[in-house]
Amino acid sequence: MKLKSKILIIAGSDSSGGAGIQADIKTVTALGSYAMTAITAVTIQNTTGVKSIVSIDPKHISNQIEFTSKDIKPDAIKIGMLNSSKVIKSVIRSLDIIKVKKIILDPVMVAKGGAKLIDNAAIQMIKNKLIKKVTLITPNIPEAEMLTGTKIKTVEDMIYAASILIRLGAKNVFIKGGHLHSKMLHDIFVNKKEINIIKNRRITTSNTHGTGCTLSSAISTFFSCGKTLKKSCELATKYVNHSIRSNPNYGKGHGPINHLCSTFIEKEFR
Repeated sequence: MKLKSKILIIAGSDSSGGAGIQADIKTVTALGSYAMTAITAVTIQNTTGVKSIVSIDPKHISNQIEFTSKDIKPDAIKIGMLNSSKVIKSVIRSLDIIKVKKIILDPVMVAKGGAKLIDNAAIQMIKNKLIKKVTLITPNIPEAEMLTGTKIKTVEDMIYAASILIRLGAKNVFIKGGHLHSKMLHDIFVNKKEINIIKNRRITTSNTHGTGCTLSSAISTFFSCGKTLKKSCELATKYVNHSIRSNPNYGKGHGPINHLCSTFIEKEFR
């Protein structure tokens, strides 16, 4: 199988393997591309919650980004957990140096179990500095509420929150609607020219750990291979839904999804 593109992932590590860098690498690989990493933090967690977070020195994060990109130029960048304003500053400086045009930001703020993964100064830095640097931002509803200071209870609220993010400097916004309590899920893709709503039937399961990380990495992969941004969001949503539906049901809490759902085994091993 020939590799389609190269993705640099800037994100935190999840020791349980369901989210973060581990989910990102699995997603990019399963969709046929090459994954590189710059680890921003090490989380000690499992499916029941986060035990602790170990921050990586911002200087080491920048060195990972720049030294890796100097040798293998990424076709796209996916950004996940950035847990402090110092980390965000260092990442912005590195982005200015390596000059990659396709950048997807998943503003990871709260773990699936409810643990906060980012401080308030970092949230302000994302709003004021980082979202202007990226091609697409992919918040879920709690993250969109934190970034916009609004309450989201309807699809119309999602669209309004997206418009605020556009005014803050975001070029494109994809808000995930999984936190709304409805049988049908509504994800919205918004920019200054269009509003597109992607509808899917909700899959009833507790095994959804890492869906946000997986979605943003899938978008990055499709986008890096030449798909339009809107089409990349649609294809990534399908991939995540298949991954949720075929989950392995591991762990006692919010279990992981199946990142290998896109892999078809052509040869039978006996």
